[in-house]
Amino acid sequence: MSADRLGRGLEALIRPKTERKKSQIVRSASPEKPGVTKIPIKSIKPNPKQPRRDFDENALAELAASIKEKGVVTPITVREADNGYELVAGERRWRAAKKLRLRAIPAYVVVIKNDAEMMEMALIENIQRENLNPIEEATAYRRLADEYGLTQIEIAQSVGKDRATVANYQRLLNLPGEVRADVGAGLLTMGHARALAGLTDARAQRHVCREIKVQDLSVRETETLVKRIASPKAERTGGEAASDVHTRAAEDRLRLALGTKVRIVRRGKSGRIEINFSSETELQRLFEHMTRG
Repeated sequence: MSADRLGRGLEALIRPKTERKKSQIVRSASPEKPGVTKIPIKSIKPNPKQPRRDFDENALAELAASIKEKGVVTPITVREADNGYELVAGERRWRAAKKLRLRAIPAYVVVIKNDAEMMEMALIENIQRENLNPIEEATAYRRLADEYGLTQIEIAQSVGKDRATVANYQRLLNLPGEVRADVGAGLLTMGHARALAGLTDARAQRHVCREIKVQDLSVRETETLVKRIASPKAERTGGEAASDVHTRAAEDRLRLALGTKVRIVRRGKSGRIEINFSSETELQRLFEHMTRG
């Protein structure tokens, strides 16, 4: 498979453990780009194994506007199928071109041995073009591992990332469903999601997720909150009694609500609440949060 012909992303495609012949370009009709031909849009059907699940209509409208002005800069990739062609990669470009009611679109036509190889190519092309949200990307890595038997190192090599990055993405799939949905929708960043994955309790993950959105916590603030929840320190001073289970539960709720370390110190029926802050900025945030209303 020629890297310069298939475009950015496909050159890193690696073979599964069972050897397969490389795909080859079979058509060449464009004087502008070798290996590219114009194909009627109505003769192309979508890839049923497309890893992308979310096609944002606003983003498609922006892409269509760009194509209207500059044309399709990067050809799509297709394979021959019954009565036409089947998309391998480039569905967003194909959909945008359909919106513009274009009659034809530039494409690379490749010979692919089987459906499994097509799905692998589509996964890697989408990952390398950074068109997938974190959950879609994590799912793509999981599929490469489960369906093709690729190791994390092999996946990392195929998409040009390090093994730790691949592992971090796959950990996102262990998050609760509602948290994954927020990550997929862009309400939480990859940094937030990676921090949440550090918690093993699903209820705590959901609580912190809500706090991130309500308090607009940064990734660093989220990491600090997660660390405090995951490794609370049982601090005692002088004759102060150790916190009972109800007090610890109250501390945890305050810690989640305020996004910082909170300690309840009891002396009989009285006591005090200690709220930690590490900077003037954090003090200002706590002040505004506690006086809001």
